[in-house]
Amino acid sequence: MSDRSPLPPVRLHTEAELARDALAAPVLTRAARLARWAGPGTRVGAGGELLDEQLPAAAAELGLDADTEGVALADEAWRVAVATGLVEIGDGADGVGAGAELALLTSGSPKDVLRLWLGAMESVIAEAGVLDLDGDEGFAEPAAGGAERAAEAEFLDGVLGNLYLLSVSEDGPVPLPALAASMIVPDDMPEPTDDVLEQVSEAMMRLDEQFRMLEPVGLVEFRPVDEALMAEGGTAGGDGQDTERAGEPDDTDVTRYGLVRLTALGRFGLRTRLLDAGFQAPVVGDLAGKGADALLHGTAAFPQAAAQEEIEQWLARHEPLAGARELLAAARGDDDGAPLRRLRCQQALSLVGTEAEPALREVLDDPELGGLARVWLTEKGAAHVPAPTESLIFWLTIDTLAAQLAAEGNSEELQGLVEGLARQHSGFFDTAWRVDHPATTRVLEAMGRLHPDKRIAKEARKAAFKARSQHRP
Repeated sequence: MSDRSPLPPVRLHTEAELARDALAAPVLTRAARLARWAGPGTRVGAGGELLDEQLPAAAAELGLDADTEGVALADEAWRVAVATGLVEIGDGADGVGAGAELALLTSGSPKDVLRLWLGAMESVIAEAGVLDLDGDEGFAEPAAGGAERAAEAEFLDGVLGNLYLLSVSEDGPVPLPALAASMIVPDDMPEPTDDVLEQVSEAMMRLDEQFRMLEPVGLVEFRPVDEALMAEGGTAGGDGQDTERAGEPDDTDVTRYGLVRLTALGRFGLRTRLLDAGFQAPVVGDLAGKGADALLHGTAAFPQAAAQEEIEQWLARHEPLAGARELLAAARGDDDGAPLRRLRCQQALSLVGTEAEPALREVLDDPELGGLARVWLTEKGAAHVPAPTESLIFWLTIDTLAAQLAAEGNSEELQGLVEGLARQHSGFFDTAWRVDHPATTRVLEAMGRLHPDKRIAKEARKAAFKARSQHRP
């Protein structure tokens, strides 16, 4: 995920709720127990890692068997304890003991707890990002080679970014094949090739192991790939048929291929990582206390549902008439972003009651706002709404199409609007190119691209040429 445009806003739990979730995360709980267990007799290596002979005792302290899995969990918990400062490694043989951060888990503020949890999360993600699956008995081992390690870590970062984006947009479990495919299948590939499906299948195997590691830190809820399916060889390639299903599972098979869901704590954690990486990752309600200009600018790139939620919170803090006046003032402008601001303004005003009517009547003669004002007054059943002139109708049409183009690009919905407009107004292009709107040329060019009828598309392109010539200095 490399695009730095604002992400959809995420709804976060309170810090107190998140801190309670963090304290319940098994990885942090185990790390704290080992921090309390550590003492002068604890033997560690040069990097602060527990020596092999200490691991069985550490596993026992955690109530785990001293088998391969138990020892691995104890080793992970110790590394997290060291990484987060729950354990301090000093100089000399007697330099191991509980760190100053340990007390914060019981007496610190929610912010303190969340800071420690973020450290634990980063430690686990770093470990998960450098694994391969070639170890004995199927256990993951550190990937060899600096370049391979960097590529694996970058791949997992991308997967987590896509998981965040999918989660804040839909907030449901994401099929593992879809998550793997989001990183591998090119957007412009209509049907994945066998080679691409094989790559998706291999990525699923890595992600299955990685999400097993990430679940105990509280980042995700994970339903692993069905072990019976693994035995059949389906996700690893098998006879080819299962590989195809792994890349494109149907509704009846999807759960066998794994499901992952970001937790509330995970949304907080990944948002923090994205902010640190330079992404714009807003929170629902960030704009509620700001002015209408910030609201309309800020929600411009949001999906419809996210914009609606943000607008509702803003309106809840404003008296209807004053709020409507502020929104209308912020919607003015002839810059490239103005049409989308006016679309968001319309969306906001549709939620305001008839108390706002005076504000809409005040802008009836405004060349930029008069059209949307008439639409609002008519929809609210107001009396004595003046009929729009033809020029105003065409201006509003261009403005609306420009807003849709900015919001969704060349979408199917926009194509439908274009087709309906050309069908209802046979002479549309004869007049449209004369409309004095900054986006006229851009809109007509888009109509020429989008309309499936070659004759009408040609008319749109000719109109765009005329509009470009008319507005050329």
